[in-house]
Amino acid sequence: MEETIKVEINGTTREYPQGVSLLEISREYQKDYKNDIILAFVNNRLRELPKTVQKDCKIRFVTTADDAGHKTYNRGLTLVMLKAVYSVIGSANINKISIEYSVGNGLYCQTDTKAAITEEQCLLIKEKMQALIEKDIPIKKKSIGTADAIELFKQYGMHDKERLFRYRRVSKANIYNLEGFEDYYYGYMPPSTGYLKYFDLFLYDEGLMLLLPEKNNPSELEPFKPQEKLFHTLKEAARWSHAMEIDTVGALNDAIVNGNINELILTQEALQEMKIGEIAEQIRVSGKKLVMIAGPSSSGKTTFSHRLSIQLRTHGLNPHPIPVDDYFVERENTPVDEEGKPNYESLLAIDLETFNKNMTDLLQGKTVELPSFNFKTGHREYKGNYKTLGPNDILVIEGIHGLNDKLSYSLPREKKFKIYISALTSLNIDEHNRIPTTDLRLLRRMVRDARTRGASGQKTINMWPSVRRGEEENIFPFQEDADVFFNSALIYELAALKQYAEPVLFGIDRDSEEYVEAKRLLKFLDYFLGVNSEVVPQNSILKEFIGGSCFKV
Repeated sequence: MEETIKVEINGTTREYPQGVSLLEISREYQKDYKNDIILAFVNNRLRELPKTVQKDCKIRFVTTADDAGHKTYNRGLTLVMLKAVYSVIGSANINKISIEYSVGNGLYCQTDTKAAITEEQCLLIKEKMQALIEKDIPIKKKSIGTADAIELFKQYGMHDKERLFRYRRVSKANIYNLEGFEDYYYGYMPPSTGYLKYFDLFLYDEGLMLLLPEKNNPSELEPFKPQEKLFHTLKEAARWSHAMEIDTVGALNDAIVNGNINELILTQEALQEMKIGEIAEQIRVSGKKLVMIAGPSSSGKTTFSHRLSIQLRTHGLNPHPIPVDDYFVERENTPVDEEGKPNYESLLAIDLETFNKNMTDLLQGKTVELPSFNFKTGHREYKGNYKTLGPNDILVIEGIHGLNDKLSYSLPREKKFKIYISALTSLNIDEHNRIPTTDLRLLRRMVRDARTRGASGQKTINMWPSVRRGEEENIFPFQEDADVFFNSALIYELAALKQYAEPVLFGIDRDSEEYVEAKRLLKFLDYFLGVNSEVVPQNSILKEFIGGSCFKV
């Protein structure tokens, strides 16, 4: 007699044969979901759909509209693209194909081939991808020894992976196979290619742009919106990484092992200081009186503002920092979001009228008493902070809405110098596994919140989706309007953050929903060798998060 197990799904318990796959169960329930089911939680453990179920459990399905599902979709489509590129171009003609960075809803791929990929070849690659998807080919997974993985990728000429696995502590590696094309990925895969219906591919700059559906609308493909300033900044960071020969985690680990990390840290910090000095000179030449700084959470805006102010002083200017947060409305007047929670990231959480009147009065040479916001009481306070602008005085205004002209509606655009700051890491795990900018910022914030607010990693992970929604609404739409982009990411910092982040992540309850993300981040940090942060300069942006900054941050 066949043994059965009890499976609870969406509040209902059913019996299935022992050993039934999640894929089989998902096909029964797909009709109840708007978007494709691509993964599943089994007793709060994320699992790929080919996995079988051997005992009683509770299942929650993950679709392409969920964060984990969206990442899995993108990962699978990357595998399909690489398979198609190698099929069309031929491995003998490929030195390296690297997944570099995301630009809007596109993934930019650098192609190092013996001859540049042509429009005709690009079309053939796209057609090959479509054929692979239409055939709904299983994406197979196997586990091999780490030493075997090193040898495998050496044979394939994937030397970044070969280098990465030399530092892996685990004895096994999971390899994915698509019709004989084998690769390693950090994260889960779809069960087959048929899930990956929505994409586009075209030549872009010196490589290919793989267009992906957005998480909030995974069954449609939005038109590509070029973000030239962002792309230029990302490309500049990548060039520097390549010049330093540290563009992957394996290369960074080599630098640590070879004793070159101190020099690398000081070189990277000197490069950032040079960039800040160049921005200060641009501001001086522009003659503008208002410096508007904005960027997403944990970009290092506060330390950047301090360092920029110092550079401005060396150019004969007298900067005055103005935190937009000091103009929050009284807490009881804070707008609420769709869940009825206070929305501190809404533009309407700022007293726009008072902010604009104060800034206009200052520009007109009037003396103004500036407020400060008491975050404990939730009220604005006035403590005699009077300010009058002299001929060399400028205002350095920092806040998430800094690039939105609705914040400073009464101030003339020609008097604003806009700066967008973000942590745009140019370091990748290997040639086919990129490090999302959001992962770096989340780890920064987690470490800082634990140190300065006593906040648990669980709390930080729980509120992160809300932070990200606020960024999508209030920051990213305005980034291309900036006069200057500043990249605050440091090529070495994840190796330094590791020792601070791991205890916070290990402190998260294994039975909590947030543990899934914590486990993913722990696995990610396991790729890195740790470094001692004592050599990090006191004025470093990293010190804003790990502590020990010479600034009040």
